[in-house]
Amino acid sequence: MPELPRVVRWVDPEGVRVLPRRPVGTGALVLAGSSGRVDEGRARLLAGRGVLAESVRWFGGPGQPAGPWDVPVETFVRRVEALAAECDRVVLVGTSFGAEAALVTGALAAGTGVPVDAVVAFAPSDVVWAGVAPGGRETSHWTWGGRPLPFVPFVPGWAPVDDPPAFRDLYLRSREADAARTTAAGIAVERIAEVVLVAGGDDQVWPAVRHAEEIIRRREAHGLATTLVTDPEAGHRATLPGEPRVSAGMAMRRGGSEAADRRLGEAAWAALCRALRLPDDAAP
Repeated sequence: MPELPRVVRWVDPEGVRVLPRRPVGTGALVLAGSSGRVDEGRARLLAGRGVLAESVRWFGGPGQPAGPWDVPVETFVRRVEALAAECDRVVLVGTSFGAEAALVTGALAAGTGVPVDAVVAFAPSDVVWAGVAPGGRETSHWTWGGRPLPFVPFVPGWAPVDDPPAFRDLYLRSREADAARTTAAGIAVERIAEVVLVAGGDDQVWPAVRHAEEIIRRREAHGLATTLVTDPEAGHRATLPGEPRVSAGMAMRRGGSEAADRRLGEAAWAALCRALRLPDDAAP
């Protein structure tokens, strides 16, 4: 039975650090998706296995963008630096927009002198996407050095045909609309030492398996292997062993089912443990 960790909270940015009772030398930064929330639950889950785990709010807090646009990647790099000061290994664990953030951070941190050792990306993206600011202005999800990173804009005039909406078609159409912009927005995943991708084949938010395949293709071109865990019936939100099913957030079709999403999470657990350098049989 995992031992209960101790939680430290802070406010700039809002976040938590969950201290394991028996550290294994690995630190993890956990990044939630489009809610931008502090994912304390997943941080606690990892800390219960010996990982020094943090999670931070990355938009919507004091001094932060109101939504997922123009978010400084430095927000995440600073937390990587803090974890690296106390750990032998730092891993980013992100979901959806948080997976995009984790991959971007892993790619850019490689040039800072404090590289990320691995990224575990649930429902990943191979490109930087547009964020829609107030008034409909499109800009990048992320900035680096104060400048927006190149991004894929959304095709104009698209409207969902479902209620609640599924956005998979929007992302597919948008990435195919301008090949040059999509190429320019590609994340340099070849700069990351180790990448684990977790994607549901029935993801209705965006085509996570397609994104994962593009990441694998780019890394293969540089002679790098990538781990992919997938399930054809799972949706956007994989549920790890020991986690409750998340039901909050914007009303939209996410695909999958509780059984399939839990199955994907269970299949991903061993790969996550390897990235964190935990025993394969670490209690879920």
